[in-house]
Amino acid sequence: MEYKPFPSWPNVAPRLIAVAAGREPADTVIRGGVWINVHTREALPDQSVAIAEGRIAFVGPDASHCTGPETRIIQAQGRYMIPGLCDAHMHIESGMLTPAEFARAVIPHGTTSMFTDPHEIANVLGLDGVRMMHDEALLQPVNIFTQMPSCAPSAPGLETTGYEISPQDVAEAMTWPGIIGLGEMMNFPGVVHGDPKMLAEIAATQNAGKTVGGHYASPDLGPDFAAYVAGGPADDHEGTCEADAIARVRQGMRSMMRLGSAWYDVESQITAVTEKGLDPRNFILCTDDCHSGTLVNEGHMNRVVRHAIACGCDPLIALQMATLNTATHFGLEREIGSITPGRRADIILTPDLKDLPIDMVIARGQVVAENGAITVDCPHYDWPDRARNTVHLGHPLSAADFEITPPAGANRVQANVIGVVENQAPTKALKAELPIIGGLVEGEGDICQIALVERHRATGGVTNAFVSGFGYQGPMAMASTVAHDSHHMIVVGTDREQMALAANRLTEVGGGITIFRDGQELALVRLPIAGLMSDSPAFDVAENAQKMVEAMQACGCKLNNAYMQHSLLALVVIPELRISDLGLVDVRSFEKIDLLEPLA
Repeated sequence: MEYKPFPSWPNVAPRLIAVAAGREPADTVIRGGVWINVHTREALPDQSVAIAEGRIAFVGPDASHCTGPETRIIQAQGRYMIPGLCDAHMHIESGMLTPAEFARAVIPHGTTSMFTDPHEIANVLGLDGVRMMHDEALLQPVNIFTQMPSCAPSAPGLETTGYEISPQDVAEAMTWPGIIGLGEMMNFPGVVHGDPKMLAEIAATQNAGKTVGGHYASPDLGPDFAAYVAGGPADDHEGTCEADAIARVRQGMRSMMRLGSAWYDVESQITAVTEKGLDPRNFILCTDDCHSGTLVNEGHMNRVVRHAIACGCDPLIALQMATLNTATHFGLEREIGSITPGRRADIILTPDLKDLPIDMVIARGQVVAENGAITVDCPHYDWPDRARNTVHLGHPLSAADFEITPPAGANRVQANVIGVVENQAPTKALKAELPIIGGLVEGEGDICQIALVERHRATGGVTNAFVSGFGYQGPMAMASTVAHDSHHMIVVGTDREQMALAANRLTEVGGGITIFRDGQELALVRLPIAGLMSDSPAFDVAENAQKMVEAMQACGCKLNNAYMQHSLLALVVIPELRISDLGLVDVRSFEKIDLLEPLA
């Protein structure tokens, strides 16, 4: 399907003016709704909206002068008319879906604009993969704006990616029609220390007049934080407490507060507005990472807004944070984010501002969903074979590949252990004394093994370590080719034979997630595109993802959305301890450390 640009405002302004003035009839008129004006934070009853050319021409108490015999009339019947919701920072790949299927999943929930950073596929397929995501995004009936990924690898020298993004790649992408800015600048030490490559990427973005996304995952809010802000990132979503949110807005950034499938960072930060009284226009809501099960069963940005309201936020302020604030931040206030003349006609009808049941979704003037069901097509990109054949281990793995040998003569050893923290992206750097059984170091209690298996260049490399917090019991293993951000293969297990079975299974199916117990596969989510996504319908992927969750629970895991924790254990830019293909990484110092240490 060929991409057709949405008509620009200047090209349709004569028609909008004529409709607003009553000289020409509107295409559609919504009558008798409560107009949620996010510019003034007012709820104005008995209002009508006239739409022409996919844009809003008129808003007021009486649009009869805009109405002709062919005008479609939608009776709001006293329901609230709110702007289509915007997700300010997200990764489509985290939904395990392609852009088309992601759009199909979230449109009925009222999301009409997304600002996506496809840095997951960038790590696997480079600029070519980003272009594929960008091109499919442009085919959709809603607004999917793409941020050019900035950091592949996210931490140079501490991981090896399938491809590396260069400043030249960034400069090229800034000329593409759907690129809105630079994706999250995860290499914050590089910015702080003036790394020429990172600064060149930022410069290419700013020279194009576009927004630089931030990612400052350090608790240090002193000079290093100021240096990072001075480098150009304009927003940040890595805050986890009120002090983080306040520091960001005080320094002129937008504080993006996220509620994803596993990240619950809204409640701890929104008090900056609800209790401290800071200007809410500098706060934005986003999801960051939502898997398909959350999208199908709980919602998307409507879920985030509901949560913010439940945390004490005024509904009109919460809606502003999910609409106008986002649009303004990305320089799109005249395009999206409010129900006002000239803007794209992205409108939701709902009977309740707090619970946000979505009765109807209009995007670009077209009814795209009604009563929870999508009413339009979401076209697919023709994904080539090079995007579907990305798991290369070099050789079949065996239990021996996951063995951890102790120093000669030792009876017990002290190990550095990754500690999982429920509902948060950071981990804990733990130490544990572990036994040696049969000449190998073994996990004990809640501590099991984790391995990072190289899958891009068929090196056969396996990095072994230990992780705590999942609660797994019995001989089992879970493997995934979703391993942020370098996306090798992460295998976590209590038994080396099961770990080998799980890893080899993902090679066989071309990527995804699998769980083995006692030699039997309990669950499989096939992700054939880059080992990250499926182009199957969201409901089918969510069904398989739910079986995965149930299998994790059957193996003893009780964590909320533990899969998200699993997939981030290789993200070497978020403290404290991570695993990469190059070893165990202490993210507090950005240094590789030994897995085993001498006992004191």
